[in-house]
Amino acid sequence: MLMVMTAFFLALIGAAFGSFVDAVTWRLHTKRNFVSDRSECEHCHHKLAPLDLVPILSWVLLRGKCRYCKKPITPIAPLTELSMAVLFVVSFVVWPLGFDQWQGIALFAMWLIYLVALGVLFVYDLRWQLLPDVVVYPLIFMGFIDAALRVSLMPDASATLYAQHVVLGILAMAGIYGALYFVSRGRAVGFGDVKLALFVGMVLGWEKTLLVVMLANVIGLLVVLPGLITKRISRKSHIAFGPFIALAFIIAGLWGDAIIAWYMQGFVVI
Repeated sequence: MLMVMTAFFLALIGAAFGSFVDAVTWRLHTKRNFVSDRSECEHCHHKLAPLDLVPILSWVLLRGKCRYCKKPITPIAPLTELSMAVLFVVSFVVWPLGFDQWQGIALFAMWLIYLVALGVLFVYDLRWQLLPDVVVYPLIFMGFIDAALRVSLMPDASATLYAQHVVLGILAMAGIYGALYFVSRGRAVGFGDVKLALFVGMVLGWEKTLLVVMLANVIGLLVVLPGLITKRISRKSHIAFGPFIALAFIIAGLWGDAIIAWYMQGFVVI
């Protein structure tokens, strides 16, 4: 019963933070204060009332249109709210570090913050092909703390192990993306992707970070390939890669150990 109640609570909190993601994304784009400014319609700029801001439900009851100007509200809003609710619950159910030690609880709280921040980056990069530094830099800072907590859970925890975790994690993805960025002069990956890779590497360590690299490219291929086949996307089209990194990070963060174990088992059998 306690788990069900906790999951229900997290679903509500996740949906609320999904609404927050939408608000922050728009306010960052319009260079407004994302803490004090009120939410408004993107079309008529009418300030939204509390009844207009109920996650998912408001969009459904308003039939996807602004109450005031009747113009369509992007479906990204309810999809983000629903996705955040699902991610909060799933993360709680499958959390790989457990809740029996304070580090695991602290890391879970940080993980929920990551989900919100990555939600902002996902939507912003998807709409405007940019990963804002104001979101990425705090994640990098938190990555140093996250790495220390994760290493402290290891039986042979030490300063050397912490340095190894951080440095190898950074090299595993940021090193690769950084090299691609400079060799391709920014055409293969953006510098925002390189900075986001710093965060990924510090949090997940080198093994899971390499998994993120693989997953991000596979997800990207699955998304882009149909567009290339139908010629809706050309080889010169600019594709936002941040969303693929965000999705890959979540998958590796929650199921990375199981995926790597499955892969290594198959490799040994072969």
